[in-house]
Amino acid sequence: MNAINPEKLHHSKWTAARPRHKEKHFIVTKLLRDEEENVVEVILEAVYTHRETTLPWQALKDDETWRMGWR
Repeated sequence: MNAINPEKLHHSKWTAARPRHKEKHFIVTKLLRDEEENVVEVILEAVYTHRETTLPWQALKDDETWRMGWR
């Protein structure tokens, strides 16, 4: 499991463990917060296609789906 500090996710780089549609490398472009300013979701942008995906930040902890950095 990836150890993650949600406050430091902005501009972090991620690699999809199982790439789809030639989308392997991603960068966190935005942090979505709740009323108490806690990070709830992140917006990931695919480097190759520039398609954006929104997901809960906790999903990045899953080693089966995401790897820290670009590999």
